[in-house]
Amino acid sequence: MFLTRRSLPVCATAVALVLAGCVTPPPPPSAKPAQPAPVTPTVPATPVQPPTQPTVPAAPTPPAKAEFVPARFADLPGWERDDLRAAWPAFMLSCSKLAGGADWKEPCAIAKTVDANSQAAIRLFFESFFDPHQVIAPDGGNSGLITGYYEPLLRGARKKGGPYQTPLYKVPDDMVIIDVGSVYPELAGKRVRGRLKGKRVVPYPAREEISRAGLPGNELLWVDDAVEAFFLEVQGSGRVQLPDGDTIRVAYADQNGRPYQSIGKWLVQKGELTTDQATAQGIKAWIDGHPTRRQELFNANPSYVFFKEEKLPDPKVGPKGTLNVPLTPQRSVAIDRSQLPLGAPVYLNTTLPGDDEMPLQRLMLAQDTGGAIKGAIRLDLFFGFGSEAADFAGRMKQRGNIWVLLPKLAR
Repeated sequence: MFLTRRSLPVCATAVALVLAGCVTPPPPPSAKPAQPAPVTPTVPATPVQPPTQPTVPAAPTPPAKAEFVPARFADLPGWERDDLRAAWPAFMLSCSKLAGGADWKEPCAIAKTVDANSQAAIRLFFESFFDPHQVIAPDGGNSGLITGYYEPLLRGARKKGGPYQTPLYKVPDDMVIIDVGSVYPELAGKRVRGRLKGKRVVPYPAREEISRAGLPGNELLWVDDAVEAFFLEVQGSGRVQLPDGDTIRVAYADQNGRPYQSIGKWLVQKGELTTDQATAQGIKAWIDGHPTRRQELFNANPSYVFFKEEKLPDPKVGPKGTLNVPLTPQRSVAIDRSQLPLGAPVYLNTTLPGDDEMPLQRLMLAQDTGGAIKGAIRLDLFFGFGSEAADFAGRMKQRGNIWVLLPKLAR
């Protein structure tokens, strides 16, 4: 649950100047037994059925909420050592979407006066205008799973042919999307996907059916690697290099409404891999050794992602996340927005992938979401584009603690 935040303790104008520079009882018994009265036989009456009332479905139970426990900046491991200048551009992108909110208006306005090159000024800004709160899961735990993702590069073409035999689909023409939040306000943002069958909406096909029958007429591109196409869905977006040398971006557009299931977890449950082996690299190696079981593995995840094409004017700029701002490598994270506020700064305390001894402690911005990202203390760290980013993201499966930084209430 959200806790009441205390009022702003400092004068905004003064700080701005510093930053710029820096249920009937029974009847009584009678005395004599009563003689029974003669009984006239009667024909039983036909019971009258009450009119049928339409059944209104109960609203789904919202997920239990995390608790935000007030803390001090001194409680954040490594806060003093983090180079906040690296997080500042990502924070300003969040402000471009959040500044219209009452709690965000003042800090985002002051942020424009901060010297982006001054570590001291940025630190003073956060400590003056935000309060850290440690995130505690509904079960009382204070640690959770931290994973990683990246932007992959695939080779593809606009027409099927030669090595390009695996389709990437756009949102299918026959898919309908129902906004559940319009019926149940407490579930704002929740949507149900399906398709019409007569006058009924039925679930949209799962991966197995889509892979078998296809979605003719909804092909966006064709790529040369079915494995990389599957992992592109997991990442949510990526780049595709065309035969003429041009590179385009394919961004997440929607999905079939089926729940995401981890194929790594499926392999562990089947005894095919150990938990430590179930990394992206380990899964791809298993596929190489079991090519005839590849589709069986993929079908374990009924979720299917659809894409849209975007231009790539600047290769250095990351794909847009759910907040609709470009993601910043190693400073943007995907969250469960039913637990954490989208766009907010989140301080992460974890370790580097594959090395429990090397701390990874830095300020992040909650700018994306993901089908696999469910829970209060569950983050997916965006590592960027390229082979190094792919390596780090593939191996990232660490435990960690998080704090969310919330704006102090306006006076």
